[in-house]
Amino acid sequence: MLPILTPAEMADADARTIAAGTPVEVLMDRAGHAVAWEVRKLLGNAYGKRVVVVCGKGNNGGDGLIAARVLRGWGVRTEVFELAKGMPEAAFDRALERADLLIDAMFGTGFRGALEGDAARVARRSGDIATVAVDIPSGVDGLTGAVHGDAVQAVATVTFAARKLGLVFEPGRACSGNVIVADIGIDVSTASIGLTQADDVHAWLSSQPEQSDLHTSDTHKWKSGLLVVGGSGGMTGAPLLASHAAMRSGAGIVWCAVPGHAAAASASGSEVITKAMPADANGALIGVSHDVRDALAKFHAAAVGPGLGRAGLTRGVVRDLVCSLPLPLVLDADGINAFAGDPELLQQRTAPTVVTPHEGEFEHLLGQPVGDDRIAAARTLAAATGCIGLLKGPGTVIAHPDGRVAVNGMDGPWLATAGSGDVLTGIIGGFLARGLGAFEAAAAGAFVHGLAADVAGHTGLVAGDLVAAIPEALQALHAHPNLET
Repeated sequence: MLPILTPAEMADADARTIAAGTPVEVLMDRAGHAVAWEVRKLLGNAYGKRVVVVCGKGNNGGDGLIAARVLRGWGVRTEVFELAKGMPEAAFDRALERADLLIDAMFGTGFRGALEGDAARVARRSGDIATVAVDIPSGVDGLTGAVHGDAVQAVATVTFAARKLGLVFEPGRACSGNVIVADIGIDVSTASIGLTQADDVHAWLSSQPEQSDLHTSDTHKWKSGLLVVGGSGGMTGAPLLASHAAMRSGAGIVWCAVPGHAAAASASGSEVITKAMPADANGALIGVSHDVRDALAKFHAAAVGPGLGRAGLTRGVVRDLVCSLPLPLVLDADGINAFAGDPELLQQRTAPTVVTPHEGEFEHLLGQPVGDDRIAAARTLAAATGCIGLLKGPGTVIAHPDGRVAVNGMDGPWLATAGSGDVLTGIIGGFLARGLGAFEAAAAGAFVHGLAADVAGHTGLVAGDLVAAIPEALQALHAHPNLET
């Protein structure tokens, strides 16, 4: 995974590098040269080009001043404005009208709050001209990606040593444009947060040779069997989506256990085997059938929750099943809601578990909102449940109770469609059934989920399109493990 740093971690890495013998002036010189080089590439050439640089105080402004000096040396006509010295509005506007590019070197990753005065004016004008941000677009919170007021809209951001959290979470991600990470000699090997890459997913999926090739001579369908429990009156589509996604993701056999004989019968007729569970008159789950209980030892993993509803008896049945189930598990939707107010009950589980709430389910489970800091929220989820916490949303976060975090950049607003979360549950369930660890299955599942959307096409995307695209997405990872994302 590509390392991601919090502002505090970046400051600590800076301090360690300086203490080890690299002067701060050397680091700033490297940073300024890196910015100048990326600007020159965007300009195409230096001759006759004009650049405006707006600098704030501290290292960020210093990087901008060095970039301006280097660009002048290459023949670029460069005008510098410093916030601390005041920015005559008419002079700035004239310079910007003549310029080919604007460099934002106002504020770095430690910025909090809202831009004011000249800085806010620069941010508003950044949308009128190609803009390169130094380290992070000014106005973006470096810890959370939040924007309170105006923020620079960059076509590219040159950041140093590693990505910062504000560059991977919305709306900061949308403000950043193309992110270029410049190596300036700072060690970031201690980072606990990473951005999942295609080669990570390829390595995880290839790490289980017995499961990764379902055509070896000693393989049979039960070696990667998955049990899906879900559904309620009128809601059998959700567990079926999860079941089909699991089969497309490598599960050799899937039982989809839904409440009611009529529901099970109407859902049958495909590769997925449907099983009837005890139901009340409204089609709500009220127990676990004997044939499902008797078959539990045959499965390698389970997925519980899609479409279950919140009927009175269902909550208790789900709690009993989840707490006693000896299989790796992905818990979603109303499976999570069954533990609302009592997340610590999930710590009773002895098998690896992935919990996958969206923001509403997170708040229902833990009694607190996600807030701006999605990393802190995901870590809170993992600590409270003792499970791998997968917090859905723009920049899905996967947190391990030991503090490790993976951020998924392979997503987008096109995934906000009915049933998309059920497909994600199925993919993770399929990967658990293949033998992946819970953290890896969750991170890989989120990545493949987004990649399937890219394969299917974003326009008019529905959940069934994701299921159909999973094999091609997996094949792309197998054929091109270093594919650009």
